[in-house]
Amino acid sequence: MNPSSASRRSFLRRASATSAWLGAAPLFRGLPAAGAEESRIDPAMVKFGDDIEPMVRLLEETPRERLLEEVAQRIRKGATSREIMTALLLAGVRNIQPRPVGFKFHAVLVVHSAHLASLNSPDADRWLPVFWALDQFKASQERDVKEGNWTMAPVDEKAVPAGEKARQAFTEAMDSWDEAKADAAVAGLSRTCGAQEVFDLFCRYGARDFRDIGHKIIYTANSWRMLQHTGWRHSEPVLRSLAYAMLEHEEGNPATREAPADMAGRWNAQLLKKINPAWRGGSASADGMKEMLGALRQGSDREASEKAVELLNRGVAPASLWDAVFQNCSELLMRKPGIITLHASTTANAMHFAFRQTSSDETRRFLLLQAVAFATSFRDRGDARQGILIEDLKESPVSASPEEALAGIFEATGKDNATAASRALSFLRSGDQAAQFTTAAQRLIYMKGTDSHDYKFSSAVMEDYRHISPGLRDAFLAASTYWLKGSTQADSPLVARTRQALG
Repeated sequence: MNPSSASRRSFLRRASATSAWLGAAPLFRGLPAAGAEESRIDPAMVKFGDDIEPMVRLLEETPRERLLEEVAQRIRKGATSREIMTALLLAGVRNIQPRPVGFKFHAVLVVHSAHLASLNSPDADRWLPVFWALDQFKASQERDVKEGNWTMAPVDEKAVPAGEKARQAFTEAMDSWDEAKADAAVAGLSRTCGAQEVFDLFCRYGARDFRDIGHKIIYTANSWRMLQHTGWRHSEPVLRSLAYAMLEHEEGNPATREAPADMAGRWNAQLLKKINPAWRGGSASADGMKEMLGALRQGSDREASEKAVELLNRGVAPASLWDAVFQNCSELLMRKPGIITLHASTTANAMHFAFRQTSSDETRRFLLLQAVAFATSFRDRGDARQGILIEDLKESPVSASPEEALAGIFEATGKDNATAASRALSFLRSGDQAAQFTTAAQRLIYMKGTDSHDYKFSSAVMEDYRHISPGLRDAFLAASTYWLKGSTQADSPLVARTRQALG
């Protein structure tokens, strides 16, 4: 028998026995499932009620070493995942300073990714990502206390503009980078304007500058997603936190100077006016995608934006330009796996989500131009201009059995990522295997993941996979092994603790 084959069979037996990653062992039999049914949005849930405050206070005040056990008791008494995730989001925005937009604030940024992982998990495992996110909040809360114990103050009610003036007050405050006026205007917006109108405003400002390597638009997209789950009645504190995060900058008001982080946004606000009004009706073009990808590989941020305008005006579909952005993200990660290149992927995901969700044609054009400009900035910041091309990723023979093939992929992940990617490409091209791959990869995240980036990246990649042209999907997904978790890595300590709390 082939030694490697025997090793994989042994691994599969161990995995099955320990519920390590493949299959759905019943970890929490008899407990209420954090299932998709109770997570569906109820359109009637529009008012904020005092009933959520006790759960928020529980998360805020319970020591980290006791929180999972306390929440487990609430679950046994009927607490739902919606209630817990809503309280987690609100506790985060009230207790963790969103500046810089990253670092400890990842406890808030990752809430949607953990929620998504929970919904995509087997019923028996749905609480694992939720409990991981709870612990992440406590770790960030502790760090925030050490760094000054920031807490969101009540809004200045006297400064809140009347309903018809809230939109103008908000845009003026954001354009002038005025924190106090923006905070009051946001309260007015959330109380008087529709959710879509508010989102359209926020995603334009979330994408205007490259500070915090994309976290501003990531926060915009993820807060919007979570508010669709929790209900718009909880929007005011979330939007106040988001606006405060967007206005983070270095010394000197950006409105009065030309900072490098702002230049692409200013160019593109003018450049978007040159796009043909019929730009959305273009045709998919493999050649157009390659031209765009070439600009992302070698051009400047301005050159990439100008190439995008040129291609759109030639009748190339926006989807082909997004294909180039996503392919470029894969290349950057393969060339220089790290925090900068990882955020190329998560930022592109947020930009694309906002692009699809906004109702403003102008904002949609702006987001696309910013996405290609940002891609070149990630390339240069990540020192990833040179290296492997996505089309050069080669297949590697895999075992005949899908189970053994998956085992081989994830045994290599984290140890020999080039081999893992090649095996994954062969596996994905051997049939309709993407669902098996993503299920195994996702389960490894919540079994092995210890960092918010593990959740953010995996949820972004698995969502974007569905929006890429079919001929490009397999290579894109295979390249994700450069950051996914491998089966030989140790389980997160929170897995055992969660089992004990809920078992």
